[in-house]
Amino acid sequence: MPNRRPPETPAPADAAARRAVPPVICYPDTTLPHPAEDMLAGARSGLVLRDSVTVPPREARCFRARAGQVIRIRSIEGPQVGDLNLWNAADLSERFYSGKTRALHGTHVTTGDRLWSSFPSLRPMATVVRDTLDWYGIDSFGAAVHDVIGTRCDPYTHALLSDGGQYHHCCHSNLTRALAAGTGLPAAEAERHVHDVLNVFMCTGFSRGTGQYIMKASPVRPGDHIDLLAEIDLLGALSACPGGDCGAEHSSDTAPCHPLLVEVFDCALTADWTPPPVNAYDRSHGTG
Repeated sequence: MPNRRPPETPAPADAAARRAVPPVICYPDTTLPHPAEDMLAGARSGLVLRDSVTVPPREARCFRARAGQVIRIRSIEGPQVGDLNLWNAADLSERFYSGKTRALHGTHVTTGDRLWSSFPSLRPMATVVRDTLDWYGIDSFGAAVHDVIGTRCDPYTHALLSDGGQYHHCCHSNLTRALAAGTGLPAAEAERHVHDVLNVFMCTGFSRGTGQYIMKASPVRPGDHIDLLAEIDLLGALSACPGGDCGAEHSSDTAPCHPLLVEVFDCALTADWTPPPVNAYDRSHGTG
């Protein structure tokens, strides 16, 4: 691969046969609970706006949604990506688990996919009920929208790659400040709860030449939105990434950036919504 060390081990005689072994899906979704069509329809009907939060460029803000409400994240002024964290509003230790969401649904999410919570709860926190960028699909570069593969831009990687440079408006720091402001926690404690994100509107994939994480200008335009049905009471934080549409770089003070709008709606499901139970595993781990 380019930019990697050449192999030191000679290929065995059966190398081609080994590479030709067909793959299998790690987690077949035939037994995964999928949202019913009437659930999607109910989350899209009877919408009544209850709250809204504008997230300024290169900043983050917190919001709250009750179980059964719909969270809409919307582009309002120009192409802009956002980094989303979600927590159980009553227990910050239950938070969005991007890795398991990726394992269950794939590298990018869209309508009908769920955002799963961390162990030991491992239950749906939210379900994508509408995605106006679902038309994009997977392009010729292998890129798609709304990824659960990127970790969030952060000051530690920035310092590593810029010989100690300091930058405080990357998404990790933005989310830390927002959570501290939204909960009253000291920043050092709030930072421990910031986690890998759903990269809303971000267009990403993996280079087919080197396997590296790639990004390209997001196709999002003002009016585009993604709607999430909150399956449990949620505290959320959204950062308007300093990379703007992430077509060139992130952790930047020069990239054009725009605000994002978070709206919280009641819907036809809200009044009668029952949150899903926590995971059924007994947590004994074979000890007794």
